[in-house]
Amino acid sequence: MMKILSVATALAVTSTTSGVCAFTAQSSVSAFMGMSNVGNRGIIALQASQNSPFEEKEDPMFDPLHLSSSSEHNKEVSFPAVVKVSAAALTMWSMGAAPSMAAGPDWGIFEGRSLSLLHPIMMGSMLIFSLYTALLGFNWRRQRTMGDDISALKKTLPSFSGSSLSEAISAAKAADTVDSALVSKLQAALPIESDIKALTAERKELSSQNNRERHWSQGSLLAFIGTTFAIEGPLNTYARAGKLFPGPHLYAGAGLVVLWAAAAACVPAMQKGSDTARSIHIGANVAGIGLFGWQVVSGFPILLKVLEKTSWP
Repeated sequence: MMKILSVATALAVTSTTSGVCAFTAQSSVSAFMGMSNVGNRGIIALQASQNSPFEEKEDPMFDPLHLSSSSEHNKEVSFPAVVKVSAAALTMWSMGAAPSMAAGPDWGIFEGRSLSLLHPIMMGSMLIFSLYTALLGFNWRRQRTMGDDISALKKTLPSFSGSSLSEAISAAKAADTVDSALVSKLQAALPIESDIKALTAERKELSSQNNRERHWSQGSLLAFIGTTFAIEGPLNTYARAGKLFPGPHLYAGAGLVVLWAAAAACVPAMQKGSDTARSIHIGANVAGIGLFGWQVVSGFPILLKVLEKTSWP
């Protein structure tokens, strides 16, 4: 197809060039003939004045440019010649404009190294940010479920009087009649009491960290910034190369955005206490972090090629 277009263009240029040359030659001949007529008329007038010096005659019209024969000259310039000249100008314009049209738009700094490196830098930062957001989520989940664990441990403690097992053991030993079995039973429950105290202290510390609100706000920010730069990456590639390169990196990035959307969609059901929604939310985010890790592996060769093909800024 390209060869046919090239041949057609060459024929058009040849035809129009021939037309221009013919028009130029024809105009030159007409001008020369006009000047010849002017010369002949001048000679005739000179001879007439020599033959009759005392006879006053009207001089011929002085027309060195042969303007009086412009009507004849206009007749000589035929309509096909005008068409050929117009076609030649149009062809030359199209030949000059074609390369600039084929080159595509100039994206400026968007094609440079600065904005080309923005995608890998931001997505690498988002990987670390997503790991920290996941840690906040697990801390909130542990804080929420620790109440059940503490309640289950308290049910395994033997009945005793006092605020702690230590006080109960001291009271049992100080009784007039020491119940050795009760003392042994209370002493065996001391590790359980220690676990309860440790869990209670940990739960109190987690509550002071405000993990729930931080996890919610950082998850929303992760979904927004991550989706933005997941789209920015292909746009920057198109600005630099004029096309996209479908492959594992592009597909994994699209899948990552889908997983973020699925995790965010589970939040309303999670707020209503749905354990199924919580499981889907956690699974989607864990899979997303796995894809994020794969993005680092598949994106590193692309990063090296960007450094090779681009220049600052």
